[in-house]
Amino acid sequence: MPLQILGLNHNTAPVEIREQVVFSGDDVSRALASMTQLPGVAEAVLLSTCNRTEFYVITDDAGRGRLREWLHDDRNLDPSFGDTLFTLDDDAAIRHIFRVACGLDSMILGEPQILGQLKDAFRCAQEAGTLGRQLSRLMQHTFAVAKKIRTDTEIGASPVSVASAAVSLANQFFAGFTNHTALLVGAGATVELLAKHLSSRDIGRLFVANRDVEKARELAGRFGGFALPLSEIEGTLPEADILISSTASSEPVILLKHMQAAIKARKRKPVFAIDLAVPRDIEAGVGNLEDVYLYTIDDLDRVIQEGQGQREAAAAEADKLLDDEIHRYLSIERSKQAVPVIAALRAQSELIRDEVNATAKRRIGRGESVDDTIDYATSALMKKLLHSPSVALRKAGEESNEDLIDAARTLFDLDKDEQA
Repeated sequence: MPLQILGLNHNTAPVEIREQVVFSGDDVSRALASMTQLPGVAEAVLLSTCNRTEFYVITDDAGRGRLREWLHDDRNLDPSFGDTLFTLDDDAAIRHIFRVACGLDSMILGEPQILGQLKDAFRCAQEAGTLGRQLSRLMQHTFAVAKKIRTDTEIGASPVSVASAAVSLANQFFAGFTNHTALLVGAGATVELLAKHLSSRDIGRLFVANRDVEKARELAGRFGGFALPLSEIEGTLPEADILISSTASSEPVILLKHMQAAIKARKRKPVFAIDLAVPRDIEAGVGNLEDVYLYTIDDLDRVIQEGQGQREAAAAEADKLLDDEIHRYLSIERSKQAVPVIAALRAQSELIRDEVNATAKRRIGRGESVDDTIDYATSALMKKLLHSPSVALRKAGEESNEDLIDAARTLFDLDKDEQA
């Protein structure tokens, strides 16, 4: 079944219209359940944020005609509301989802928060039972594409000083800190400035970890935070939505095994991490973990110097990369259409092989020579395997069905100039 997107966003509708179709909390699962009860709608994911409400659905033609009606009825909307809605199908829909996940369709170009919101939408659909195999594959591929784009381009660049850039970038990721926890590692001037910025933006909880716990306690106390010795950091990592480290350690203080354990305990909730130390405080392999978004001091230096102009250049580069990723995804998905045919062909061939094999064994049992039996078996196998294709090709010749004849040449890797 084909993919369709129905929705509206900051590009198609002003806030006074978008606010009418915001879904949150239990309303998300209710809406998903209601939509997938429509005839022809097989799967659905709902992404609803302050800037967009978009339904990603797997549906047939019958379902397509009912999606708009359902949304109008569900929200009791004015008929003119339909002018702000957009629909995208198939390849165009896939491109849109990829661009959304990468922040290329965001009001703030390259903002990373949307990827976390899309992952939340994915989990909600899983819990609601409206996520099937087709959308699940698409969303998993989307997350991988988004991470690749952020790794291979500068789309996430942000123009400010080191400490404020770190906090601003974190703010883009989470869109506010009130319900989040930050863990700062170190107690120097940079960490002090980070604590100041986070406190001014109403961070929910603030932890400061340092080898000298008295320094950590003094700094944390000035901003209403909590202090802990560096030796106890493993127990706090699972609580940290934001992790920023800046120490003078010559060795990593946050190891890969620490973050692996933390991610497992967090049940895949994303972690935004920045390593401002040189040498690095956070073991490099941490950046390869799913749901961990790790930036280094070099990343932030580019953020400071390059600014919005660089993000626009990165967006153009990202769109080119998306062309390759879309082609790769479509190739994978379209190849799956042939899997049942391949399986059936193999099963049929195995039946023929078993039949010929059984006859050959009986011949040997009657005393026939091995050479004669092999000759029989190979000849019989060839005749049985080629019987149906030969009948179909003769009929194609009688009916001048050149398409089937050409397909047979391609399928069996025959010389196209060879005459039948």
